[in-house]
Amino acid sequence: MKELLIIIRRFVPPYKKYLALNIIFNILAAFLTLFSFAVVIPILRMLFGIDQMNYTHIAWENGSFKEVFFNNFYYYTQEMITTYGPSITLAALAALLVVMTGLKTGATFLSSYFIIPMRSGIVRDIRNYMYDKIVRLPISYFTDARKGDVMARMTGDVAEIENSIMSSLDMFFKNPVMIIACLTMMIIMSWQLTLFVLVLIPMAGLVMGRVGKRLKRQSLEAQNQWGLLMSNIEETLGGLRIIKAFNAEDKVKARFHAGNQVFYKISNRIARRQSLAHPMSEFLGTITIAIVLWFGGTLIIDHRSSMEAPDFIYYMIIFYSIINPAKELSKSVYAIQKGLAAMTRVDAIIEARNPIHDPAHPKKLANFKGDIRYNNISFSYTKDMPVIQDVSLHIPAGATVALVGQSGSGKSTMADLLPRFYDVDKGSITIDGTDIRDLRVHDLRSLMGNVNQEAILFNDTIYNNITFGVKEATRDQVEQAARIANAHEFIMETEQGYDTCIGDRGCRLSGGQRQRLSIARAVLKNPPVLILDEATSALDSQSEKSVQEALERLMKDRTTLVIAHRLSTIKNADLICVMNEGRIVESGTHDELMTIEGGAYRHLVDMQKF
Repeated sequence: MKELLIIIRRFVPPYKKYLALNIIFNILAAFLTLFSFAVVIPILRMLFGIDQMNYTHIAWENGSFKEVFFNNFYYYTQEMITTYGPSITLAALAALLVVMTGLKTGATFLSSYFIIPMRSGIVRDIRNYMYDKIVRLPISYFTDARKGDVMARMTGDVAEIENSIMSSLDMFFKNPVMIIACLTMMIIMSWQLTLFVLVLIPMAGLVMGRVGKRLKRQSLEAQNQWGLLMSNIEETLGGLRIIKAFNAEDKVKARFHAGNQVFYKISNRIARRQSLAHPMSEFLGTITIAIVLWFGGTLIIDHRSSMEAPDFIYYMIIFYSIINPAKELSKSVYAIQKGLAAMTRVDAIIEARNPIHDPAHPKKLANFKGDIRYNNISFSYTKDMPVIQDVSLHIPAGATVALVGQSGSGKSTMADLLPRFYDVDKGSITIDGTDIRDLRVHDLRSLMGNVNQEAILFNDTIYNNITFGVKEATRDQVEQAARIANAHEFIMETEQGYDTCIGDRGCRLSGGQRQRLSIARAVLKNPPVLILDEATSALDSQSEKSVQEALERLMKDRTTLVIAHRLSTIKNADLICVMNEGRIVESGTHDELMTIEGGAYRHLVDMQKF
């Protein structure tokens, strides 16, 4: 139950008011249940003619609560019989039973009424907390985690928590109150018989608990398998073009069907075990009632108990009132066990550690210039495979430095280290002499603008995509940014201009148009440091020309780090660095590097001529 305690400790405090009201009305409902059943005793005594009705009123200080309460209750009943007759008294007692039951059901409704905002609120808070955590987690977390599995945890697992744990919270808070109240009354009536009952109930609970533990283990397997299915679906949707191009429909269908069959079998086992909860609890409850009925009846028959037959019937009614809450509690424990498996998976994200964090005493950059230095840095995604090895690089303020080289040489990693998408393993990166790890992450990234090879756009309007990340921007500023990015003309040719929705990931636009929108977004942010990661490599010649013109406007008077495969786009860079296997092997201007016979840069240029 550790996961349940985590939920209560982390998410319940904002709803303490609702929880307190729920507990108050649960206690009220329990006492009303007991006193409504207490009306049954004088009814039975009158029907069976047991009492001679020779009661006198007793003051509260002259006896125990049990003796005074029942004596005075019978006294007033006796007075009613004397005044109004047995038939009217019986009707009055029956009406009292109805009123007490009405109050009890009203209190029960109010207890549920006040727990609902807490249930729904906790689920909402878990979703918000998970989404916020996903946004905060570093990119390195998602290189290991499947996106589909993360989506499954946010959807399926949270839904399971809602259906299993949250729907059982009412029972979890209500039933123990009812059980404690009934047990208290049973002890007052006959402690010997209640002691016998207390020996029987844990034995039944032990059997139910062993079944529940296996249910949690199987539920965890099911949730993990569901995560694999979601990953499969996400990969299929993302790679549908390739699947069709390679006629691989049968292969992906077979893979999905096999995974779905595994999920089907696990789900069957879980459902069968969960469906066992009610019959097993009912059967064990019936056995317990039968044993108590035999044992209690024997005590009365042998005159070893002060209870009489009506009292024993009332005792059995109270005991039976424990059975239903106990059964519901066992069902809620089953449901909670199933939900805790989902909570385990959700908690893996909630408790995930973010190594990219703000320093305790962050520094601020005064009189920002934009001088960037990589000082003998090394970095690896895994311990055994270094990606960057002892690299030093100086990017002067306002200069354009290009990184070129073969795929896998470490160019993009160099760019990712600058905004702290990852932290270096050794060495340091400084801006104006200040280590970037001494700056707030938000402050550091606010200095930078990114234009990537794949234009990352959102299913929203053109206007909202350009203003993404900029809190306040006028229409004129957006249009000016679009003009600088060579995007204004094609935007005005769309159906609704800047208010046109571009579809999922900008699917309604061409590659060049998407890239120009991402450039317009960077222009509007107006960052002093610019990172261009192969911004034109995926474009045709005509689109590349438009995008290159926009980039040249954007790069003017900014510190720029460019990663390029097409060397024609970086001829005018102030410094070109050639990378190979995580090291800078050559550096200089285009003209300087072209003079090196057999040089790595010249070799790359010669290869692109053909």
